[in-house]
Amino acid sequence: MNQNYSRGPSLTLRLFIAVVFSAGLMFLDRYTDSSTQLRSYLTAAASPLFYVASLPETLFSGASEQFMSQQTVLDENSRLKDTLLQQSGQLQLLRFLQQENEKLRALLGSGAGVTDSFLAAEVLAVYSHPFSHQVVLNKGSSSGVIEQQPLIDELGVVGQVVSVGPNSSRALLISDNTHALAVRAERTGVRAIVEGLGQWDLLRVMHLPHSTDIREGDRLLTSGLDGRFPEGYPVAKVVRISQDASQPFMVVYAEPYAQLDRIRHVLLLSGRTAVKEDTPAPEQP
Repeated sequence: MNQNYSRGPSLTLRLFIAVVFSAGLMFLDRYTDSSTQLRSYLTAAASPLFYVASLPETLFSGASEQFMSQQTVLDENSRLKDTLLQQSGQLQLLRFLQQENEKLRALLGSGAGVTDSFLAAEVLAVYSHPFSHQVVLNKGSSSGVIEQQPLIDELGVVGQVVSVGPNSSRALLISDNTHALAVRAERTGVRAIVEGLGQWDLLRVMHLPHSTDIREGDRLLTSGLDGRFPEGYPVAKVVRISQDASQPFMVVYAEPYAQLDRIRHVLLLSGRTAVKEDTPAPEQP
């Protein structure tokens, strides 16, 4: 082998040169300003390499934070919707309870107390055939849902459950032409029956004599007399009254408070009537 190509500067010489070069760089860095400017140039030149090297980690970290932030927002939004529905269901009774408070005081010794609990549910599907309005909910018997259980949203009464499966249920809306519920006028206390017409935004108030004191704008609340809907929940507002002397009853139409054509979340009411234990039972003859 040719020795001219196999041998270079000795290891000692190379070490000496490296030490001298390093000492010179340290001297220049300590006693001159040119090294600072040179270092800034080198840093600026190398900064794109640093950016490229850190780009995968930055993208992964940003995507992870964005996903976690979005998931947190979605979870919080779902929780707030449930909370809003719960509070709206309770607030619907506030006005009614304020008006009835004095009347109920006289009945505390012999009356029955009603407590309502709420279960939030989401609408999974809508069955909107001519005159037939039904929805499918994501809660079933495993969540405690039962048939004839009433539904409300944040504005008013929506309908009632008609069939129940393990994890879902089907509800009939108050706009369905086969649905009816007992109501009373908030202003006068007049009792009536409200039936669906197969229209999302219109109900009919049935069998009101011409002498009935009812006006456009009157609020109709559940009366509780049908044994299904608890008393005091808003159902509809009277929007049109027509009287024909040749007919035995006036024609009254009302607009439901619930937006039945766009509901996404509902509350299932679970009212229980608890008769006081100290109420004496009637004596047997």
